[in-house]
Amino acid sequence: MALLYRLPLLLLLTGIASASMLVPAVVALANESHHDARSFFYSAMVGLIFCALVAFALANRLHNRNAIRQLLALLATFIVLPAVLAVPFYEAVQTTSFLNSYLEMVSSLSTTGMPLFPPERLSMAEHLWRAQVGWMGGLLMWVAAAAILAPLNLGGFEVISLGEPGQDVVAGAARRDTANPASRLARSASILVPTYGLLTLALWVLLLVVGDTPFVALTHAMSIMSTSGISPVGGPQGASSGFAGEAIMAVFLLFALSRMTFSQDTGRRQKAGLFYDPEFRLGLFIVALVPITLFLRHFVAALDIGDQNNLVAAFQAFWGAAFTVLSFLTTNGFVSVDWVNAQAWSGLETPGLILMGLALIGGGVATTAGGVKLLRVFALLINGMREVDRLVHPSSIGRSGLVSRRTRREGAFIAWVFFMIFAITLAATTTAFAAFNIPFEQSLVLAVATLSNCGPLVDIVQTGRLSFIDLAAGPKLVASIAMVMGRLEMLALVVILTPDLWRD
Repeated sequence: MALLYRLPLLLLLTGIASASMLVPAVVALANESHHDARSFFYSAMVGLIFCALVAFALANRLHNRNAIRQLLALLATFIVLPAVLAVPFYEAVQTTSFLNSYLEMVSSLSTTGMPLFPPERLSMAEHLWRAQVGWMGGLLMWVAAAAILAPLNLGGFEVISLGEPGQDVVAGAARRDTANPASRLARSASILVPTYGLLTLALWVLLLVVGDTPFVALTHAMSIMSTSGISPVGGPQGASSGFAGEAIMAVFLLFALSRMTFSQDTGRRQKAGLFYDPEFRLGLFIVALVPITLFLRHFVAALDIGDQNNLVAAFQAFWGAAFTVLSFLTTNGFVSVDWVNAQAWSGLETPGLILMGLALIGGGVATTAGGVKLLRVFALLINGMREVDRLVHPSSIGRSGLVSRRTRREGAFIAWVFFMIFAITLAATTTAFAAFNIPFEQSLVLAVATLSNCGPLVDIVQTGRLSFIDLAAGPKLVASIAMVMGRLEMLALVVILTPDLWRD
């Protein structure tokens, strides 16, 4: 175990990824898909042997001793590791290019779930590999948030911490940790990996109970926990569990609204409880507000024609909107079976703008969700409310709490800076897609989907008008870069590129 502490983070993750290839190999062998089984098994053996040889060569050198170096290794993971993960997928599919395979693995590892291949084109082992890579990518972000981003006041922690982004301070968003980064990483993994695995197992069993097949239940369980939106049957609409399955998945999607739902290791301890956590409350408020608004929009019109007594249709419409709103707010991207009823009830034929806005907001800090994050939106919200209050009552005094002052002032300022960087990056990404002769509307949807790590947004908003796999190599490379930037966040990339932080 001590030897593992001495190895580079990227090498450790490559070894874990290589070992995980044995799972789809066994599944393919059980289904007598011998080509798939050989593709995954041989890739696993080559990867493990390569990692072992490199590990022996680097055994006498120390690694993972610097938090910034770990952050750089995390960036390298999202760029280099997908190339390793793409090898068995490319060999198994056979009828696609390696670039498409690489893009698929970037999409899965970053929990974006960009729809490239139609479900019927891939085998069971290939679908399992996509969902499995997405699941591992979500777990990686859980552990990295606690062990790498929180100590550096990044990933949203800069809003409530007392230090600046990129600085490892005692009174920051994470509690004081005098251990070296390698030990901190190992301790976070020992706490979060069992939690993540048990929650996935519980969701799998519950989906089995309500009628899903074992394979569909497993892939959906991994997709919900990682918010990747990867499905072999097109999401809940192709599953057998119906309303009961969606209700269960909605409960587990709440883990993507706030880190307080699964861990206290990455932030301040909340004595008041989960429902006093600003992220969780803001997320629930949005999930309730949007469906109620859509529901009332139709109900007021129904009063004129006397159709307001159809309670079953009303409930189906409300639930379809509520589940879909929660799914896109957490950047999962699953669409409810009753979403069609919700669209018909509200009268909105093109709700894409609402879904894009939800994906841009995103979920909680230190969760698997992408987007701007609820904590930053909350900081901007209370800062705006305070400024309005000062206009009305110029002599009023705000809350005296240390965190309250930090969130209203420095936290709100940093949140605004991040929002501006995100907006500029969104504009640049949209321009980059448009440079390849993609229409502006489709370029904007692609930019939002990749930067917010909500790939299913492309299929929902641009149904039948955009086939991502048919695009040229240029837009695919732009999409890969955008997904990595969205997953690691631009503020962390700015910290990596700051020379002063490397002087230690």
